[in-house]
Amino acid sequence: MQTPRRLFDLLEFQLEHCPQTGALSQKIDQKWLTYSTAELVKSVNELAWGLHFWGICKGDHVANVTENNRVEWNLVDGAVTSLGAVHLPIYPNISVQDYEFILNDSRARLAFVSSERLFRIISSLRPRLKKLEAIYTYDPVKGATHWLELKTAGEAGLRDPVSEATLDDIKKQVRPDDCATLIYTSGTTGNPKGVMLSHSNLISNCMACAPLIQSGPHERALSFLPLCHIYERTVINIYLYLGTSVSYAQSLETIGEDLREVQPHIFSTVPRLLEKIYERIVERGSKLRGFKRVVFYWALKLASGFEPDRPLDLPRALKLAVADFFVFSIWRAALGGRIRAIVSGSASLQPRLARIFWAAGMPVCEGYGPTEASPVIAVNHLAKGCHKIGTVGPVIPGGIVKIAEDGEILYRGPNVMMGYYHQPELTAEVVDSEGWLHTGDVGEFDGIFLKITDRKKEIFKTSGGKYIAPQQIENLMKESPYISQIMVVGENRKFPAALVVPAFKKLIEHFERMDVHPGSNAELAASGEANAIIDSEIQRLNRRLGHFAQIKKFVLLPQDWSISGGDLTPTLKLKRKQLMRKYEKEIESLYSAEKRGRPEIGAERVTHSPGPTSDMAEENRV
Repeated sequence: MQTPRRLFDLLEFQLEHCPQTGALSQKIDQKWLTYSTAELVKSVNELAWGLHFWGICKGDHVANVTENNRVEWNLVDGAVTSLGAVHLPIYPNISVQDYEFILNDSRARLAFVSSERLFRIISSLRPRLKKLEAIYTYDPVKGATHWLELKTAGEAGLRDPVSEATLDDIKKQVRPDDCATLIYTSGTTGNPKGVMLSHSNLISNCMACAPLIQSGPHERALSFLPLCHIYERTVINIYLYLGTSVSYAQSLETIGEDLREVQPHIFSTVPRLLEKIYERIVERGSKLRGFKRVVFYWALKLASGFEPDRPLDLPRALKLAVADFFVFSIWRAALGGRIRAIVSGSASLQPRLARIFWAAGMPVCEGYGPTEASPVIAVNHLAKGCHKIGTVGPVIPGGIVKIAEDGEILYRGPNVMMGYYHQPELTAEVVDSEGWLHTGDVGEFDGIFLKITDRKKEIFKTSGGKYIAPQQIENLMKESPYISQIMVVGENRKFPAALVVPAFKKLIEHFERMDVHPGSNAELAASGEANAIIDSEIQRLNRRLGHFAQIKKFVLLPQDWSISGGDLTPTLKLKRKQLMRKYEKEIESLYSAEKRGRPEIGAERVTHSPGPTSDMAEENRV
């Protein structure tokens, strides 16, 4: 095989060119289990024949839902697509209503689920699901059919050479332009949309990005972002093509432990998780005393001004060497000690955060692209002159970007989706007659580098006619160690204001150093002292904004925003409209207070009344 043309070709390509003894691994019962390339190829074929024997045919839709990344997911992906069927990955933490909509809208015939919880959810919907015929589980679940029954049946069937030849013939009938996967995007409003991606869409994106990652059979990767998201799925495709060994983290809660055990050279992440890693580093540094504490904060300040590829004079090079010896080397060890590159995507990354990781010898390559582009449109990479902090990098080979008159990013390339599932009118709105994908993002070029400035639909105008790009302001404000989450508001109002979720742990540590012991998060958010700290931080960061874009007022909220609370999408983006509705009274108080003559930031603060503390499951804990 010269070059993979379909998704299931990737494993066959690895087997032929760089077979691995540990192509994929996962931890079960405190023990890492590894799977060779040959074992994976064999298992995919067995499961494919088992599915064929069950009745899955070309064009059928097979759903797949798992809480954590696991090897079974890849086996299903390979087996389903081998038959010319369509793999339908679904997030494990969506609402019951969304499960019902997606399974009905997609006409899924069969579903794989990882756990008893998911089995109970999908089973409860069976009477209302038009096409679903069976549910198989990865974990043994009482009353459920285990996925190995399909694989075992396939294994027995393939002992017959005729069956093996038939499976080969079925694979040959799968064309690159056939639909390989149907991904329902996590829209912030309304029902999800099913994005149809062909084998060619996915393989072209894999081939374009693989040389940029510069990985290979000698390297290990850790994977923890959901495989149901096209971002992580494409990264895994690249690893399979390059022969990079992949270990699946046990969960988002064990990432720190898994990094130290696996010692990866590379991993992909979203900015929120990098923020959590950074917060943990700073938290540990804040507990140092004496000389170590002074050196830690000196190194942090030095790192925040780092620019990759900028020539270093001797004094600065010596400073970085000292910082590396005393501080940065410890950070790297905490992340396994061998990190060569970190790929960040799905949301905007704070430039300051990128500089700190680069200075510490762990380069962060930020990329960009929507599900509709399979997903990568542009990405920074490590070749000299091919990365610039604050941008999402050069456009990938084979793709073209142009900026529309209103600033929207338009993209054309072989990775643009087939369309939205049975929604031709909506497809025509997003992909025009010339093949340009209208991304909905606003951007500009900085030389060869694409820069995202905001979401087209999220930019708003104040009553004074000034345009506000909230993401830029939010990223700036999150540079404060005391601000965990923030959403800028102010459409058709006189000025921008903000909903702020403080970094409660950091605030508590601050007060405990003064021998003050605050109560609950709600009491802390309502306290004048906490508001004074956030006020000071916002004033400090406001100086870096034009006057019209500065936050004039804010309200502190008593609990984190979460996926389970309906505040964030599964990829941790803000559901702005949902948050606007949820905190309508708080937002209105920011502006009604103005009518009563309440002073702006720097004089008096708006506080949130005490409420229930957060029940958020820590999806982002590292």
